Amino acid sequence: MPPPKDSLQTPIGLYDKSAGLPLSGVEWAALVLSGLWVVVSVVFFLVLAPSGALGGPEGEPGGALNFLLTVLVVFLPVAMIWVAATAARTARVMREESVRLQAAIDAIRQSYVAQSQASGKTANEPATVARKLDEIAAAQRKTETALATFSSGRNVRAAPTVIPPKSPAQVEDQVVLPLGTPSEDMTPPLARSDFIRALNFPETAEDKAGFAALRLALKHRPTALLIQAAQDVLTLLSQDGIYMDDLRPDMARPEIWRSFAGGSRGRAIAALGGIRDRSSLALTAARMKQDPIFRDTAHHFLRRFDQMFSTFAEDASDSDISEMSDTRTARAFMLLGRVAGTFD
Repeated sequence: MPPPKDSLQTPIGLYDKSAGLPLSGVEWAALVLSGLWVVVSVVFFLVLAPSGALGGPEGEPGGALNFLLTVLVVFLPVAMIWVAATAARTARVMREESVRLQAAIDAIRQSYVAQSQASGKTANEPATVARKLDEIAAAQRKTETALATFSSGRNVRAAPTVIPPKSPAQVEDQVVLPLGTPSEDMTPPLARSDFIRALNFPETAEDKAGFAALRLALKHRPTALLIQAAQDVLTLLSQDGIYMDDLRPDMARPEIWRSFAGGSRGRAIAALGGIRDRSSLALTAARMKQDPIFRDTAHHFLRRFDQMFSTFAEDASDSDISEMSDTRTARAFMLLGRVAGTFD
């Protein structure tokens, strides 16, 4: 509901309203003081002052100056009195308008509360939410009771059975049956092209091939763990404005990558740290020292990448290694490995 029109005044309306207000005590006092000062000044300059105080003839030296000083002495105090009176009147009007505006705001608030109470939202919504929570808690308690009953009944019914020991001949003749095939073994192997495409992540939202490869990679548990670790690292790096697409690393030869897969560390594989962007290195190093969450995430990613690449390099060709080293995941490994001292 909009506030009353007379409760919101523009500056022009404020002065118009002040023009119609009756005279206050301050203004009556200003009138009395002004008249008294004018009377005193007239008596002083016309009766008590020596001749020439109001100024002599125009030809007399100092006559105009004396007249100007006399006018200032008479009217300047009067002007100051009325400036103070006007300021007091303006403050009075502002106080009245403030009271009127506060009354309008209180009326709006009361109207809103009344409408809310009339519609029942204020009282019914908390009660509805509380009732639903109670129903959920009751259902949960029933489920827990049923599970406890089922568990205790099963334990009572399952009497211990004594199995007689078998002879060595029976043990040798017994056929070993498999307990089941793990889900990882049932998943078809991931093609190297899809693996490399997934490590680079989709280029855009319309990259259907990239998303298809990513979906296939996420079904392969070791690759899914690496992709999740890479995604966490790339997200944290982006907070500092570091994006893998902006990096242009020096590409290492496939045999150096194979040395890394074989367990070589330090200067033997220093060529893998091909990131030369100083700002990215400085920001990553500072984040590594100051942020323990970033540091743990980075080391977790480096371990996952190490484990993955050791398996990948066993049957990968040189071209596969070159393509993999140009992915976003590999660039993140180059950057973080150099900051962490893997290539020192």
